[in-house]
Amino acid sequence: MTNETPQVLTIAGIDSSGGAGISADLKSFAAQHVYGANVVVALTAQNTLGVQEVLMISPEMIHAQLQSIVDDLRISAVKSGMLGDVVTVEKVADFLKMNEFGTYILDPVMVAKGGAHLLNDKAIVAVKSVLLPLATLITPNIPEAEVLSGVTINDHQDMMKAALKIQKLGAKNVLLKGGHTSAKHVYDYILLADGHHFWMKSTRVDTKRTHGTGDTISAAITAQLALGKDMKTAIISAKAYVDATIRNGIQVGHGHGPLNHQAKVTEVNNPEVLANV
Repeated sequence: MTNETPQVLTIAGIDSSGGAGISADLKSFAAQHVYGANVVVALTAQNTLGVQEVLMISPEMIHAQLQSIVDDLRISAVKSGMLGDVVTVEKVADFLKMNEFGTYILDPVMVAKGGAHLLNDKAIVAVKSVLLPLATLITPNIPEAEVLSGVTINDHQDMMKAALKIQKLGAKNVLLKGGHTSAKHVYDYILLADGHHFWMKSTRVDTKRTHGTGDTISAAITAQLALGKDMKTAIISAKAYVDATIRNGIQVGHGHGPLNHQAKVTEVNNPEVLANV
């Protein structure tokens, strides 16, 4: 018997407060009406104030989780988030090479919202060398893009240069998120595999309740691709969803609070799509 429900996978860490990581991914998958499976690579003691402790899962257990998924589910799209160390990055890369998971979205999580480093220097090198070339799409924010590309980003031209350098490292498509600026409007730059590129412009929401934003947009894109959307449509739809989760916020925690993953997307959430800025 064939199950027609689109099935997607997240490979990441668990946020004990429920706002980021696998927790955010599964909520985003559910909101997009796909079935979400998960492989846990790290446990975190974490809340809206920061990350207090991290415990990495053994490579053997990561492999066992991945194998369990392969043996039973039909995954059409997969994303990875926090991977933590070299051993985990290499284990995930090896498994992706040997098994058909369909589309692969790489969210190169390096630093938590509260400032904790979630990927060490050696692991960053491994991400660039063994994971990035496998990626259908990579979704760095500005600080992550600077690390991956070696480009210091001060303006839109720098964003375009960094995205091109990252694409030349092997990623087919690049979504460079512009939320780390302080401008009134947020500009995200998208460079597609065929050379087509565009910007998404949205109005910044004045809130500190943005915990898990990167996880959420990459998970939403993963889900949209599993539903059969083309890359451009998937990215724009995911951006609208994230805007809704921020704009219709919830009051949880005392720091960088989580998103409202149950928010409904309306016309007001759609980003303005621009050829140039």
